[in-house]
Amino acid sequence: MNPANIECQARKISSDQIENVTAIDAISFTPEEEKALLRKVDLTLLPTIWIMYLLSYLDRTNIGNAKISGMEVDLNLTSNQYSIALVVFFVGYVVLEVPSKYELSSGPRTILGCIEAGFAPGVLLLISSWYKQTEQSKRFGVFISAAVLSGAFGGLIAAGIVDGLEGAQGIRGWRWLFIIEGVITIGFAILSIFILPDFPATTKRLSDRERQIAVARLARENVTASSEGTEKLSNWGACKVACQDYRTWAFVVGYMVIVGSSTLTYFYPTLVGGLFGHASTKRINLLTVPIYGVAFVATGITSYYGDKVPSWRGLIIASWLAFSLICSILVCTIYNFTARYVLLVLIAAGLWSTNGGTLAYASSAFAGMHPQARGVSLAMVNALGNLAQIYGSYLFPEDDSPKYIMGFSVISAMLAVGVAVFLFLQIWLRRPLKCGITR
Repeated sequence: MNPANIECQARKISSDQIENVTAIDAISFTPEEEKALLRKVDLTLLPTIWIMYLLSYLDRTNIGNAKISGMEVDLNLTSNQYSIALVVFFVGYVVLEVPSKYELSSGPRTILGCIEAGFAPGVLLLISSWYKQTEQSKRFGVFISAAVLSGAFGGLIAAGIVDGLEGAQGIRGWRWLFIIEGVITIGFAILSIFILPDFPATTKRLSDRERQIAVARLARENVTASSEGTEKLSNWGACKVACQDYRTWAFVVGYMVIVGSSTLTYFYPTLVGGLFGHASTKRINLLTVPIYGVAFVATGITSYYGDKVPSWRGLIIASWLAFSLICSILVCTIYNFTARYVLLVLIAAGLWSTNGGTLAYASSAFAGMHPQARGVSLAMVNALGNLAQIYGSYLFPEDDSPKYIMGFSVISAMLAVGVAVFLFLQIWLRRPLKCGITR
């Protein structure tokens, strides 16, 4: 069957067969009802996924804090071995991310990567299934802000735990960092099972009326919603539809640029340590906090205005990438340590601001797809995008310290590609998105 025909049929089925509702467009509801529903969903969904992502990112990035807090010395790690420790996480994360999507829609660090593989595509699918295109940017911004703040909190927490628990019970402070943050994550993961809602048409946390409104308001924006009446595609069929759509691959390349450049996250403590070589471990951990603080503000502003002008998201993303590109080039030419630290802060602001915006942009572009195909496309974007972190883990070897010209040169080249990709998407998708439809 032609992918376009599948997509059109999916829209019709999703609009006409939602439980006992035979004509979605016939359902009327007041703005007050819609606002009340949106508030209820926001208060249930957003805080839960925010905390989950905060803890998830803490568990990933704390290895950077642990490295400068004694782990490298205790384990006799070389620069290359540290990079391998980063890579093994992403092997499991990337390999299992797309397969995990099928389960989501129907019902040592390698292990950590395998376990976390289903989280990101699940959240992407949930947000794109609950919110209109003009509502998603702010919600993705809230989601991504958890990762940004985890960097700031991570530095503060690492400084407190490593300094305060060093040698407690005969255990090094960096080991306590992994233990404490891991236990907290497990506890909240169990709690979240009882909090997170299902999809709009099937959740038991809403009344029948609220479910009908939740599905109807999305159907009017041409966002297909997973339901009991939706025609099911086979796993291969959903994958085929996703892979044959050019939008999937354009966003894969664009997101790989952003995520690959964002491997800076795992090296901020190392990079800052290289700039302030005589600083204490505690001070270096604390100096990473402003990097994430500025990024948090920039992400919030970008997400807010991204929903105001959804048809210009591609240009907004391209502009931020161009800004980060300029800063990255300057890092390669300026050797004043204070100036380079400021440029690191600005690069982080640009990269984090594009992260959530790209996910919202992709979600809007995929809105008219069959729900299963949309889930595969979103999972592919996130999974293959994170593939960039594998080679990104090798961009900053210690023998390139403290200038790290190779790493910033590669990042500059990737950012240039990203600018071109999102300018292309802006030109090609602007009219369909402006009209509330997708190609």
